[in-house]
Formats: sequence, C-alpha cells, structure tokens
Amino acid sequence: MYALGIDIGGTKIASGVYDDGHHLIQEWHVPTPRTAAAIDQQLVVSYEQAKQMAPIAAVGISAAGNVKADRRTMSFSANIPAWIDYPLAGKLETAIGHECPVIVENDANSAGWGEFMCGIGVGSRNMVMLTVGTGLGAAFVLDRHLYRGSFGMAAEAGHFPMVPDGRFCGCGLSGCAEKYVSGPALEAFAQAFVRRDPVAGKHLVSMAGGDVTAISGQMISEAAADGDPVAIEAFGWVGQWLGRTMAAISALLDPDLFVVGGGLSAAGDILLEPARRSYARYLQAARYRPHAGIVAASAGWRAGMLGVADLAMREISQR
Repeated sequence: MYALGIDIGGTKIASGVYDDGHHLIQEWHVPTPRTAAAIDQQLVVSYEQAKQMAPIAAVGISAAGNVKADRRTMSFSANIPAWIDYPLAGKLETAIGHECPVIVENDANSAGWGEFMCGIGVGSRNMVMLTVGTGLGAAFVLDRHLYRGSFGMAAEAGHFPMVPDGRFCGCGLSGCAEKYVSGPALEAFAQAFVRRDPVAGKHLVSMAGGDVTAISGQMISEAAADGDPVAIEAFGWVGQWLGRTMAAISALLDPDLFVVGGGLSAAGDILLEPARRSYARYLQAARYRPHAGIVAASAGWRAGMLGVADLAMREISQR
C-alpha cells in the first residue's frame, strides 16, 4: 500500500510517496503558490505525479493552521486568507474523481507523529513535540495516539497564557508562550541585550552592519555557535521560557518525552540545557517524580510529510 504525503510549507510544497513500511519511494518540491486556488491546482498535479510512481491508496496533506475535527477542513490559517472553513480535502477528492480518500492534518501534528513513528520518539508512550520556529507549534501523542481534542484544536501550546498582560500576540491575546519561545523572541531578547550593553554586543552589531534592529535569528545562531556571550544569553532566555512551558505541560499531561524541533533546535544544547534546568526548576513536585527526557528532533524536515502519509494510511485501514 502506498500513500502520498504533502507538506504545504510557507515557501515550498514537499510531496513524497511512501509505502506502508515508511520507506520513501520518491519526493519532489515546488514553491508554494500564494492563493488557495493555485494551491488546489498544485495538489492535483502532485497527485497525478505520484500516480505515475505507485498506486496511491490515500493522500495526507499537512498544512499550517487550525484543522477541524473532521480532518478535512481548514478552519483558519494565518498564511492563506481564503482558508476559513475551507474544505481542502473535499476539493482535492473532487478534482481527482474520488480515486482515493484525502485527510488534512495540522503541520505540527504531522511532524510530531513523524517523530513518534520514525524519529527520536520511537518507544515513547506519551510524547510532546514542540516546534520552535517562527512561532511555537506542538503535537501531543498520548497513550500512543495523536491527541487532537474535541474540536481539533488541541496542542496549541504556543498560545498558553504564560505572562499576564505580557507581549501582545498576533492571535489577539497577550503573554502567549510563543512570544517568549520562538525565532522572533530570540531576536527580541538579543536586540534588548545589545541595547543594554553595546560593548558586549558589538560582535552581533557588527554582523548586522551596525543596525541593532537587523540582528536576525541566523546571526544569533552563528554567533552562539562561536561562543558569543550575548547570543548565548539570548538562547538561554528562550530556553528558560521553553522549560517553563514544558513544566506547565507536564502538570497537565505528564509526558515521558519532550522532542524539540524547528529552526532553533539546530542550536542543540545551547537551547536545550537552559530548557532542562528551567523545566526542573518549575516542574511541580520535581523532587518526587521522574522527569521527562528533553531531546532534539531527529527525523528532519521530512517528518511532516512522513507523518501525514502514515496518518492517511491509518485512516483507510480503519474504514
């Protein structure tokens, strides 16, 4: 049995054909179109290409945004304005003549499931994946099942209200976790530290051409790898807030493993060590309970494509 996994990212659409042993048969990438109609058309093209390689039994689509509990409809997406109560699965099924079923899954859930099935999460029972990038995404695998909640809205850890009346968030609330745990948060911390101590921050300022506001996440990552103290401090603050977020999740779900993915996870222990210390500090009854492991993701950028392909296979096996 073969499934097509399609991961709709902000810059590219990645498609891959997988067999039921999670082996990748073929993959290809195209730039992400900017409109819903153009994306729909590209999904059809991807399916037609996949059919030339193997008999496709199911299609899984991974997309950023809120997916309804039916796993067919995009209820909202910040990236595609037209995706409001948008029947993404139905559109593709109709276009391909209902040759096979299509499911839709949130991108963080897809990546988390990919890590659980074929990455660092193999062997875990209760795993939480946190994706630290432009925002803070999450996936909850509880009792070895992907947990979506009653309305498909579970695992929005980026919008945990961590700081009363804190930084304003694009979701309309303030003090959300992702305002302190994300790439933009890393940049905000570093820029604030440079303004506080220009001498200590001279290396970062030099990298940014003298413009503090131009200090980017990539610059901070490179500087931290070279031992720059301000860059390491900025990662330390993001790590502290990441650990606090993990402690809050543990109070609710008690997972055995946290997997950290996304662009910032490439920093490794520069991010994870302060997260581990903060997690231990803020964990409820920390002295009297086992602590969850905190590790970097291992499945790479293909995790979402693999995860959603597997979820699509599982969908048809249960029918």
